[in-house]
Amino acid sequence: MRRTLVALSAVALLAGCSTGKGAVDVNNGGEFRFVAGTPAGEVIPVDQRASAPKFAGTLLDGDRFASTQLEGKVGVLNFWGSWCPPCRVETPQFSQVATDLAGKGVRFLGIDVKETDKQFPLAFLHRFAISFPSLYDPRGEVALAFRDYPANAIPSTIVLDARGRVAAVYTGEVAQDDLRRVIDRVLKEGSAGG
Repeated sequence: MRRTLVALSAVALLAGCSTGKGAVDVNNGGEFRFVAGTPAGEVIPVDQRASAPKFAGTLLDGDRFASTQLEGKVGVLNFWGSWCPPCRVETPQFSQVATDLAGKGVRFLGIDVKETDKQFPLAFLHRFAISFPSLYDPRGEVALAFRDYPANAIPSTIVLDARGRVAAVYTGEVAQDDLRRVIDRVLKEGSAGG
């Protein structure tokens, strides 16, 4: 299943838009790119899901965060950057979804990648009144931990089930309605003992 996801993501990357201004060099020789389009989220069958990589770091507000804090909840990981035009549309919409689903077993976490100066992502969060926390990932280490999915297309979103397994992967901007549909489906799995 991972090979299928990687292949689909590669197609999305090839079909997406990336320009010299949109690509950000990564220390390992790769690139972060923003991708055009709004892919439909396909939920990975329960028996084909792999555990998400463990990660930890510092949130933009200075608090520590570890992926174990997502255990028992549906997790929505959104890889973004203040330099990414599609993120300016998507992240505020995600903030609304996060607010609507607060207390319903869903936890949103932003992962701000490849920004060496915190003032830009902090200004982004303030400007758009983002309601969920974001991990500060200036070297792209968390994104690289998810390279099998891949999280180097910005924006990227990964939905985890309550058991910490990757349930859905998006590369590119995600429509709010599609994200809600996928989260609802993964939440229902938990109530059905999935």
